[in-house]
Order: sequence, then structure tokens, then C-alpha cells
Amino acid sequence: SNTLLFYENVNNKLEQLNQYPDFNNYLIFVLTKLKTEDEPTRSLSGLILKNNVKSHYQNFPNGVSDFIKNECLQNIGDSSPLIRATVGILITTIASKGELQNWPELLPKLCLLLDSEDYNTCEGAFGALQKICEDSAEILDSDMLDRPLNVMIPKFLQFFKHNSDEEPEVRKNVCRALVMLLEVRLDRLLPHMHNIIEYMLQRTQDQDENVALEACEFWLTLAEQPVCKEVLSGHLPKLIPVLVNGMKYSEIDIILLKGDVEEDEAIPDNEQDIRPRFHRSRTVAQQHEGGDSIEEEEDDEDDLDDDETISDWNLRKCSAAALDVLANVFRDDLLLHILPLLKELLFHQEWLIKESGILVLGAIAEGCMQGMIPYLPELIPHLVQCLSDKKALVRSITCWTLSRYAHWVVSQPPDIYLKPLMTELLKRILDSNKRVQEAACSAFATLEEEACTELVPYLAFILDTLVFAFSKYQHKNLLILYDAIGTLADSVGHHLNKPEYIQMLMPPLIQKWNQLKDEDKDLFPLLECLSSVATALQSGFLPYCEPVYQRCVNLVQKTLAQALHQSQPEFYEAPDKDFMIVALDLLSGLAEGLGGNIEQLVARSNILTLMYQCMQDKMPEVRQSSFALLGDLTKACFQHVKPCIANFMPILGTNLNPELISVCNNATWAIGEISIQMGSEMQPYVPMVLQQLVEIINRPNTPKTLLENTAITIGRLGYVCPQEVAPMLQQFIRPWCTSLRNIRDNEEKDSAFRGICTMITVNPGGVVQDFIFFCDAVASWMNPKDDLREMFYKILHGFKNQVGDENWRRFSDQFPLALKERLAAFYGV
Repeated sequence: SNTLLFYENVNNKLEQLNQYPDFNNYLIFVLTKLKTEDEPTRSLSGLILKNNVKSHYQNFPNGVSDFIKNECLQNIGDSSPLIRATVGILITTIASKGELQNWPELLPKLCLLLDSEDYNTCEGAFGALQKICEDSAEILDSDMLDRPLNVMIPKFLQFFKHNSDEEPEVRKNVCRALVMLLEVRLDRLLPHMHNIIEYMLQRTQDQDENVALEACEFWLTLAEQPVCKEVLSGHLPKLIPVLVNGMKYSEIDIILLKGDVEEDEAIPDNEQDIRPRFHRSRTVAQQHEGGDSIEEEEDDEDDLDDDETISDWNLRKCSAAALDVLANVFRDDLLLHILPLLKELLFHQEWLIKESGILVLGAIAEGCMQGMIPYLPELIPHLVQCLSDKKALVRSITCWTLSRYAHWVVSQPPDIYLKPLMTELLKRILDSNKRVQEAACSAFATLEEEACTELVPYLAFILDTLVFAFSKYQHKNLLILYDAIGTLADSVGHHLNKPEYIQMLMPPLIQKWNQLKDEDKDLFPLLECLSSVATALQSGFLPYCEPVYQRCVNLVQKTLAQALHQSQPEFYEAPDKDFMIVALDLLSGLAEGLGGNIEQLVARSNILTLMYQCMQDKMPEVRQSSFALLGDLTKACFQHVKPCIANFMPILGTNLNPELISVCNNATWAIGEISIQMGSEMQPYVPMVLQQLVEIINRPNTPKTLLENTAITIGRLGYVCPQEVAPMLQQFIRPWCTSLRNIRDNEEKDSAFRGICTMITVNPGGVVQDFIFFCDAVASWMNPKDDLREMFYKILHGFKNQVGDENWRRFSDQFPLALKERLAAFYGV
């Protein structure tokens, strides 16, 4: 039809057509009146109009914008869902153009239309209101508009009694509107909370899974609000069974999951199913008393993603996630309502129900751990048995649930739980079902992190399995296998450095390494894995280091070269800098593992020139990784780094910006390593960095890792240049002492404390006011080297003699008892 010819080459025409004031009238006409055209065409016309509103609305003549607004309100109840949705999008686009103020009749009119007997009108008005709530949440509760939420919310609440609640769409929109309001305006819902919760309980059990899912989001959102405990306590007896019931697989899930296909290991993966991997760049952290430093900012990756490949979000996952967060809110109080249900589920004859019970057990693991402990001696063996269930979906969920209790398993005598669990998990790693392989591999990685050196006696057995999996796995699980091997290396460290282990592990890794092209993203997990392996094997990695080193340098060089071409972006595509970041991190792993042995490799390559470029890259992760490498090369072969220090130091100084925590952290650490090597020659560079370091250590809310590294670096600068740093002692001594008291005795702590003692000798006045903090920091040492202990002794006794016995007694009476006893025992004060 002629009327629609202008769609032919829409884009050139649109700008010309926008010159005609009535072009937009024409578009709204096609959308709302031209019923002879098919719906997609009418909708397209509305979307073109929406884009015009976005770009040209302020130039629409008055009559035109009024006509459009009018037509929208007339047609919000069109019989076609597509047209209703398009009109809704158009309305909210006009509203978000600041037009809510200039369209005073909009909200009242939409609220009025909610009362319509006509389903389409009601649903259309709800759809439009929902979009407005999403786009203009702030203004809806402002005086500018006379606080329309005061009218809208009670209005929405009436809908719970709506007779057309038979319509799933309406129920779904009501639920979604409430969840949104819960996020932005909880205070408005509080007076009605009891009724809302009752309604949501009904809707979470809705026959229509989409409605149930929208309603289930409510619990997930409520659990994050501080009032959750107070408003939900009384409803737990009803809510918990509803959530638990929602955790069963639906029939459609099982079909999508091919839950009836037990053996699929030989079927190649569909490449679309493999999600992109993100590399987490290297951050240098200190070791703490009682275990490794796991930074609190890292999120645990063992969230409820046991079956993430299909329809990403469904009622089962949402119910499980809600139970997980509620367990963290109510802790053991939740068990009252859960335990009776668990008894029935976990031992049920029907696999589907048993499976949901195992998921429940995993979901509450974090929040209810304390209360679960008495039941674990019975439950863990039962779960280990479930690992060999005949249904693959039961085996895979059991892997995940067991991983959530790994911490407890490892705290028990190894023969009772760890050994049987490990034996069975390793069998599952070689399962004939790909989903089970994946779950087992991920669970095993979690177990490795918890068990650490407890795994050493079983290393041969573990490596046998992991190496066999190489020949068995399809593409997707291979990537998870690299992760399990890297985690193993991180967990057992130098215990892996035995000729027979190296013989098993390295050939398959190197074979994959040789197969992969430089452009293949599978290099990420493999490089990460090799980085952990190199650090663990140390000298054992020597026979493999040359080709690995060379390739990393090439990857960095290639990426930098591609980035240079960005001046002509039409000829070259932007490089994927992740390749460079992962390569820098593996070079760090090599430097850390091989130590001085990396010297010949560095001598024969241009890595320092490349690093100079990387340290100035505009992408923070590139700088972060290059500073980590700089620190590691400084430790391993300073003779090659030294000639570049004059170029490197100013760059390090400009990166001491705590807005970028990890960049700042690694730059700080590198400065500390460089000062130790430079000695007094560090003097000219102190002014470039000292002021920033002192500011960082005094900032509120700085993460622990950055504080510790800053303190160590200030101490090390003071050790090599005491005259330059000591005058500022008073400005940092207190946070310095409090941030280093919890880290383990090690080289870094040692040099930092030597520095502080040297500075106190130069400027004793700087420590006087905070001397109690210094005493506490000294007492944190388990066994300092003799000459360091001697330094502590002199400073403590010097202070005591300075103030006299009487004052010292008064001073030391403020000490906590443990501190007092320790100082008396170790230093005789």
C-alpha cells in the first residue's frame, strides 16, 4: 500500500520527514488508527515516533504533542498486546522527557483506566504505569508532582481483589510493580506489609510459572532490606514450605535440561552454551595469621548456578536464591521450619523430590551452618552415597551441596569424611554425564581451596583423575578442568614439585598449549592455570619455561601493536586486552616461581620496554597486572630492572590513586620491593610517593589489603631512607601499627618493622603520643629475628627509662592483660 512506501529507505527519509510538522501526526495515525495494516508495521511506526520523541520532542509544535498524548491515552487499551506495549513505551518516553509535570492528566487518567471493565484497557494501563515506575521512580515521590505514589500504591493494592485476577498478565504486573516499589519506596509499603505478604504468598504458588517467578522475586528483594526479619518472622511457617516446594524441577526444566539423557559425554558442546570467561587480574596481598588472605571484596563464585545454562532464571533458582538469603537473615531460627521438611525430602523414593531436598540443604549451608553441625555426621555420608545415584541431575546437585559443606568436612578427621568424599567426587569428575562432570569439577575446586595441604597424601590419585579427564572432556568442561588444576596448585604449593607429579601433569597441559592459537580465548583459563602451576612447581617448571615465557611476551607485544593501530580504527579491530593482561599475570607467576632462574629469559627479551608501555595503558587492569609483574621482576632479577627505575618511578607515583584500589595496591607493593633493592639510592624518588602513601594510610574505609601494603611500603622506604621519611612519623605511626598487627611474620613484615624502628631512633618524638599502638604491634610478632628483637628491646627500654618507672607503670596499666604479659615475658618491661 502506498501509504507505507516511506518505510523503504527509512533512514535517509526520516531526517527530511522530520522537517514536516505533521510527519509525527502521521506516525501516530499509523500506530493507532490504521487498523488495516499488520501489527508489526503499526508497531514500527510507533517506535520511529518514540525515537523522534527522544531526539526532537522539544521542537514538536504544541498541537502535535497534544495530539500524540491524546491518541496514546485513547489507545492504551488496543486489542493487540504488541500495540498496547508500543503505546506504553511511547507514553513513558514522553513522560521521561520531563513531561510528567506538563502532562498532569497522565497519571490520574492511567489510574482511572485501571478500573476499566475491559481487560485490554486495564492491562495496557498497568503496563504503562509499570514502565513509568521503572523510568521515573524518583520524581513519582516528589512534591513537584504532589506525590502521586500516595494515590498509586493504595490503588495497586486494591488490585489484589481484582476479579480479572484470572488473567496471568495482570497478576504478573501487580507482582512486578510491588517488587519495584519494594526496591525504591519500602517506607510506602510498610503500612500495608501484612496484606502484601499474604498476597505474595498466594502468588508465589500461582499456577502460572511466570506469575510465581515474579512473586518469588519479592522474597529475594525483601531479604535485602533491613526490616526483613521484623516483617517476615511471623510468616516463616507459611513461606518456607512454599519456597521449598518451588525448588523442585518443573517438567519443562527437565525437558530443557535433557534430564532423561544420562550419558552425553561424547556429544560435542554447542559453542553458544559456553559463556565468556573473565580473567580476574592479579592483586598482591599479605598473608594473615590463621590462614591465607582471602580478600573480603571477592564474591564467592559458588552461588546457586548449578544449572545456569538453560533459561537463565526460573522459579527453582529464584526460590533457592531466596532461601539462601533468608537463611543468612534468620540464621538458625530458620531450621525450625526447614528440618521437618528436609527429613521427608532427603530420603524420598522419588528422585525429583529427593533432588530438591539436596538443593535445599545446599541453599541453607551458609546461613544455618552452626545449627546444621549436629546433623552433618549423618547427612554427609548420605550425600556421599547420593553421588552415585542413578539420575544425573541428583548426582550433579549433590556435588554442589557437598561443596557448600566443604569447610566442615575439612575440619574433621580426614579419614572419616574427607577421604570418602574425595574418592567419590573424583569418580564424578569422570562421570559419563557432562553436567555431572561440570558440577564435580567445580565442587572439587571448592574442596581444594578449603583443604589446602590436607590433600597432599592423595596427590597422585587426584592427578591421575584430572589428567584422565583431559582426554575425556568436551570443550566447555575442559575450561573448568583448567580451573580445578590451577586451584590444586594454589592449594598444595611446592608439594606439587615432585618429578612423578610433573611428569603426569605437564605433558597434557603443554599439548593443549601448543594446540591453541594466539587468538583463542581458551588461552585465558589455560594461562591462569599455568600461572598457578609455575608458582607451585618453582624450579620444577624450568624445563617448560622458555616457550611459555616467549609466548607471553609475544602476546603482550601483539596486543600493544594492535592498540597502536587504533589511530586507524576502520582498518584494524580493537585488540582484546585480556590477552595481554593474562600474559602479564603468567609472567608474574613465572617470575615468582622461578626466581633468579628467570634472569636469562628477561635478558634475552624486550619485556621491560613492553612493560613501560603497559604501565601507561589507559585500561586499569593492564596497569594493575604490569605493576604486579614489576614487583616480581624486581625480586627475581633487579639487575635488569634497575636501569629503568628513573622512568618507572614517576609512573608509579601517579598511580597511587586509591579510587582504583587494585592498581593503587600493586603500585604501592612494587614501590616497596624497589626500595629494598635500591637502598639509599631510593632517596631522589621518596618525594614522588611519600605524601600520597601517608594520605592513603589515613583514609577512612580503605580495604585491608591496600592498608597493609601501604604500611609495608612506608616502612620499607623508612628503612632505606630514614632521614627523608622519619620527620612524618607522627602522621602515620598509629594507622601503621594497627594495620600490620594481624599479618604473619614474614620478610615483608620484617623489613617494614626494621624501617619503623630506624625511624623511631631518628625521630623518637614522633611516636610518643601513640606509643601504646607501637607496643601492641611489637607484641604481634611470634618470633622476630634476633637483631629485630634487639631493636624492639632497645626502643621499649629507652621509652621506659625516659619516662621513669612510676610513669611507665601508670602507662602500662592501660594495656590489655595479654599485651602486658607478652611484653613482660619477651622484653622484660
